[in-house]
Amino acid sequence: MSDLKSLVEAELSLRVDLRVSAMAAAIAAQYGSAARAVLFYGSCLRTSDLDGQMLDFYLIVSDYRAAYGKRWLAAANRLIPPNVFPLQYQGLAGKYAVLSEDDFRRECSARAKTVSVWARFAQPSRLVWSADEEAKSQAVESIALAAPTLLAFTLPMLREGEEADALAIWRRGFALTYDCELRAERKERPGSIVDADPQRYQAFAEAALPGIRPFSSTAARQIWESFRKRGKRASVLRLAKASATFAGGIDYLAWKINRHAGTDIKIAPWQRRWPLLGAVTLLPRLLKRGAIR
Repeated sequence: MSDLKSLVEAELSLRVDLRVSAMAAAIAAQYGSAARAVLFYGSCLRTSDLDGQMLDFYLIVSDYRAAYGKRWLAAANRLIPPNVFPLQYQGLAGKYAVLSEDDFRRECSARAKTVSVWARFAQPSRLVWSADEEAKSQAVESIALAAPTLLAFTLPMLREGEEADALAIWRRGFALTYDCELRAERKERPGSIVDADPQRYQAFAEAALPGIRPFSSTAARQIWESFRKRGKRASVLRLAKASATFAGGIDYLAWKINRHAGTDIKIAPWQRRWPLLGAVTLLPRLLKRGAIR
């Protein structure tokens, strides 16, 4: 695991666009001493053209009561994590999810309630702001759990011949996670994640696999079925919650689906006025058309 933690730490420390760092500092500044770390992740890591993109961040806080002035926001974050908020900064658009240090560590591990966090942080990310060395160390420790979690759940689910190919294991793992959430990305998306940086995934597999004790095939199938049920339900609940925390959330939803699924969804004025109702009425049509799965 020490080799894996070294890989994680090195990757988290890689440079980013200065505007990303400034945006991360602006996010942290809103939360004062409760802010512990800001992580940058997602497709924007692979591009130098940030204009017109939606940048993805995770804000890690000490605890929810310290982070929020409103108790209902703390309760929402604890009961249906994470809370997600939009941000406009120096011409860039972004969104950030909020998790406590304890919840972030749990959700990167095999104790996670859904695949959402460990599936994302098994992929590359950057630590673009931290409160101190302890906060940095905690982030590294948590993220170092993500890749082993994905690989441990995936190994019993491999098809014949995949076990000898580290990249095939990753592709299979990401395909399984995509089936556990409402996703707008095309079916080839899980494979393209690995193909974007095969050397990285090979190195992470070589560091993580020797220490993994995989689940039995029966247990793994039950775990993935549970993840699918909880994940789809959590996606809908988060969408509902976002109508209260994310101004313009329904427009972002349409933008993301259009971008990833090649659709041309247009939001009506009444859907912006009542975003929760608009999102709920939009969902069955999107599922029927295959725009999200």
